[in-house]
Amino acid sequence: MPEGSAKESCEELTIAVEGAAAIVTLDRPQSGNALSGAIRSRIAESIPRFARDPGVYALIMRSGTQGAFSVGSDLRELGSAAKEQPERARQLLADTYRLSWILECFSKPTISLIDGLIMGSAAGLTAYGTHRVAGETFSFALPQTGFGFFADAGLSWVCARMPDEIGVYLGLTGRRIGRADAYRLGLVTHCIPASRFSEIEAGLRSADPVDPLLDDRHEEPGPGEIESYREVLQRCFAAETVEEICSRLRAEAQRGGAAGGWCEDVLQDLSRRSPTALKITLRHIREAAFRDLRQTLMIDCRLACRLVGSHDFREGVRVLLANQDRPRWIPEHLSEVSEATVDRIFAFQPGRELILPTRQEMQAARF
Repeated sequence: MPEGSAKESCEELTIAVEGAAAIVTLDRPQSGNALSGAIRSRIAESIPRFARDPGVYALIMRSGTQGAFSVGSDLRELGSAAKEQPERARQLLADTYRLSWILECFSKPTISLIDGLIMGSAAGLTAYGTHRVAGETFSFALPQTGFGFFADAGLSWVCARMPDEIGVYLGLTGRRIGRADAYRLGLVTHCIPASRFSEIEAGLRSADPVDPLLDDRHEEPGPGEIESYREVLQRCFAAETVEEICSRLRAEAQRGGAAGGWCEDVLQDLSRRSPTALKITLRHIREAAFRDLRQTLMIDCRLACRLVGSHDFREGVRVLLANQDRPRWIPEHLSEVSEATVDRIFAFQPGRELILPTRQEMQAARF
């Protein structure tokens, strides 16, 4: 280990300071680097130390697992807690959103080196950093509506700021995009071969200026898959309700052609999602356009604490983990999910709300 370095490690996570770089390495290969409560807590505890350490120039987020950055939250842990220890589940969720806010308020360059799959709330580890680097196998998805949940960890706020209703499309359908689309949307800032990640780490350990270090290695990723469907996406996903989105997609599908076939596939994906989760996700993304990230994260916690106790979340997690047939949602159809039901899930919870410090308070604490 280099002189002056420090290292904390366990089987699933390594946190090290090497030269001028603090390095967080996820390493849970058997679970695709799913984020447990313990992993999130250790990362959150380390950030203030990095912020206050004058020898740390930048923070690196990386994966030690081939083919995955992270598949999101540890659903076994969260599902078990929701069933047996509801207060523990609430704590796990609150810690998730606190970590996103800590990373957003962190005052030093944060460089995420992402090759392979990044899904769901795991994107909250990278979305708020200054630099997000995609390797060749980068793949991004928000699959939460497929297990009765929603795009949390502030990601509804991210989706709300994407052009042409693409954020609504991603949040509702759970469909994957590659690095070309992610680059065009600003989800990643650079596209660099994973074989060159070690060069980036070496440069940051030597406190090389981060922008030239990445800009000099960036490669244009070419056109994205959804580029040719942007007009269709805007027409269909600008609708005010999920039902109207589906109606517009059906009309496009009936026109045939490549776009029509694509819309039919999107409809099939939506049909497999929780109707309740779809309506909650659409409303949350729409409203997040008028909120800041802090407000969105606090509402994330409100929604999540209600949903983890719901039938659809239990059913979705059960089917997902067992790799079984389609979940049996209750209600089964979009028409059966009333506005009153959605209103209840969004309703304020006196004495139960997550309250995050303001950005000014975080800066005063030197995060």
